[in-house]
Amino acid sequence: MSDREEGLLFNLTSGATVISPDRRHSMTFDREGRLHFYFRRGSTYKRSLGSDVHLRFQDAGRQRRELTGTEAASIFAETYGKAREVAKIAQGGLKSRLDEEILRWSPASLAEERERFLAVYRPVSILPPDQYLSLVVQATEGCSWNRCTFCSFYMDRPFKTKSADEFRRHVEGVKDLLGAGIRLRRGVFLADGNALALSLQRLEPLVGIAREVFPDRPLFGFVDLFSGERRPADHWPRLAEMGLERVYVGMETGLDELLHRVNKPGSAAELIDFVGELKKASLSVCLILMMGLGGREYRIEHARASLDVLERLPLDKTDLVYLSPFVEGPKSVDLGLDSASSDLTPMTEEEVEVELQRFAGRVRRLGIQASRYDIREFIY
Repeated sequence: MSDREEGLLFNLTSGATVISPDRRHSMTFDREGRLHFYFRRGSTYKRSLGSDVHLRFQDAGRQRRELTGTEAASIFAETYGKAREVAKIAQGGLKSRLDEEILRWSPASLAEERERFLAVYRPVSILPPDQYLSLVVQATEGCSWNRCTFCSFYMDRPFKTKSADEFRRHVEGVKDLLGAGIRLRRGVFLADGNALALSLQRLEPLVGIAREVFPDRPLFGFVDLFSGERRPADHWPRLAEMGLERVYVGMETGLDELLHRVNKPGSAAELIDFVGELKKASLSVCLILMMGLGGREYRIEHARASLDVLERLPLDKTDLVYLSPFVEGPKSVDLGLDSASSDLTPMTEEEVEVELQRFAGRVRRLGIQASRYDIREFIY
């Protein structure tokens, strides 16, 4: 339902309530009444399930940062203050949602959601952009390899697989945390870094629990080449039967030399074989490449080898290539490479962006979808 009252714009969907009290402001609340997005005069604020708030804005280019606790509380107070003003003139369905869902919350009660979140989740370090609105369930914690020099996502935790009982408690906790906000979410993402690396014997009961608690939702997940290949013939077809729809693979580069230097197992030839197995199982595949990896010295070879691999893959219109600007994390060294690579020259952010756009055009000319994936803009 979309309507207008006294110059006010609003949209009532099954998953969210969107209110625009004027042209410069727009607020989105989930069906629990919790703030999700706030647009204010060209700046976008997004609240996580743990009540962190990330800000995106334009200032000599696209900028982003996380708000302090005090700043977040101020945004909560501002948005819910606007909601109270809207409630004075609202009628019908909008009035009901304001009274029954949205105005139950205060800045203090929103901040308290952080403790509820931490009681259910380990930090959700990263998701692909098309999965930002998925239900994340952590069948595993961390990454079974966790030695790629460019990645610090899971440095804070050892790899662990949840037992069936642990996983059921976790999934039920996720359901309770989300409440009616589950209506805003889409599929189910099996986390952490490579939950799909588990054997079918260990994974099948966990998938069954996720399907039982969140029925009729497609499943998604990461898998790395080194842990995903050489599975029994029935592995991927069986997971497809159970609802797995798309697999996300950190390809990073098609250049074997560069893979070796970032300490990531696998090769271009192995990737081609692996993607072929996934496609035989009728799964959609998303490949993630890092633009700028290896610096200026590897720019041409990285692009040429990666494009060559993509040309040899049996990809179709259901598949996707994400191009992620290389971002040096707090524990990355020397362009994400080993210490012997200090002679390499980092590409500037502007150079990486130009390379990303150029490469995206080449990928699209192959008939493959290509999109930008900026890890700095992730929040769950």
